[in-house]
Amino acid sequence: MTQAGTLSWFGIVRLGLVQMCLGSIVVLTTSTLNRLMVVELALPAILPGLLVGLHYGVQMTRPNWGFLSDETGRRGPWILGGMAFLGAGAVAAAWVIQLFAAQFVLALGLSVLAYAVIGLGVGASGTSLLALLATTTAPKRRAAAATITWLMMIAGIAVTAGVVGALLDPYTAQRLLRIVGAVVLGAIILTWLAIFRIERGLAPVRRDARNRAAFGDALREIWSDQKARRFTIFVFLSMIAYFMQELILEPYAGLVFQFTPGQSTSLSGAQNGGVFLGMLVVGIAVTGLSIGSLRSWVTAGCLGSAVSLGAIAALGSIGPGAPLQAAVVGLGFFNGMFAVAAIGAMMALAGDDGGGREGTRMGLWGAAQALAAGFGGLIGAGAVDLLRLATTDHLAFGLVFVAEAALFVAAAGLAVKAVQPRAHNTQLIAGE
Repeated sequence: MTQAGTLSWFGIVRLGLVQMCLGSIVVLTTSTLNRLMVVELALPAILPGLLVGLHYGVQMTRPNWGFLSDETGRRGPWILGGMAFLGAGAVAAAWVIQLFAAQFVLALGLSVLAYAVIGLGVGASGTSLLALLATTTAPKRRAAAATITWLMMIAGIAVTAGVVGALLDPYTAQRLLRIVGAVVLGAIILTWLAIFRIERGLAPVRRDARNRAAFGDALREIWSDQKARRFTIFVFLSMIAYFMQELILEPYAGLVFQFTPGQSTSLSGAQNGGVFLGMLVVGIAVTGLSIGSLRSWVTAGCLGSAVSLGAIAALGSIGPGAPLQAAVVGLGFFNGMFAVAAIGAMMALAGDDGGGREGTRMGLWGAAQALAAGFGGLIGAGAVDLLRLATTDHLAFGLVFVAEAALFVAAAGLAVKAVQPRAHNTQLIAGE
């Protein structure tokens, strides 16, 4: 049964379609266009890396978008408008690709603008979507809602990457533009269908006199809440740990374990399979079986990730032939467990304690996540480069993995207090 004013399971899946559309457009800019710049255009890899970093940096505006959706009392227009903005940025970024060979400076300037628009679109649509989920999902369904929406996003990324990769050969700039345009148009239409009248009959956005305050006042009020502040720090720290291995795991497999390019790509796929399984386990355990609380799953995911990273570091001393893939699958499993439980906890904290500022809260935590994603990978790669100047490859990578494990342990310690449910809703949230 569905509680009055809350999303049905079908409604949760509909919003999951929006998350899927977000993933399908973003993967074009972070994967397809990245490869075209580096391989076909022979541009330095740092260029697309900085552009992707820019799209993360612009997402620091997420609290503003959340605040605006709080103020207007509706999330749908911001979700659809953000998706349209994201799509426009993706089409512009694809169109600019053909300019790099002839007018590099102009192409670079337009790319910066396009990726900034992409970041704004992701921030507006993604923040409003999470705020809508947080305020309209029944407490006991939040873990499952987080699992469903994130698995659908992963599916959108995987399907889009595969289909676009197959359709793009033989590559031409015109073919790229047609494919990106089709993906964007499909995503906008699907988003409109997914949110059409979905807010009817749901609990309205809670607005009171405080919501008429300026954005800065709203943000200061949230930051003064010790629990919200502690959770923001937890999100930032744990996400840095989560993303530190993103740019170094495959090079580690190649340099230390002699993996071929194909084998290292398969390793990444195996890791994502572990993430999928970890997310599925938490959703079923918390919502379907009432096993454990979100806090316990977050803590277990962080500690399990730390142990897996320690194992990955230790296997470097063995080298080729070591069971690296098993350790990486374990890392993916615990990463998925931690991530989906943390998202569920985020929805619970915003939905139950938001006081009419759910969107602003989700925006603050989204900004912390985006900032950590942008810096985490760069920190990991930079640290490896420096350490390789002074020591062997396996020690250089191993030390970074150990540092990442230490961050996960610290995040687990923060989670004990940051994810603790309030007394009046402990039973509903934790499923205890």
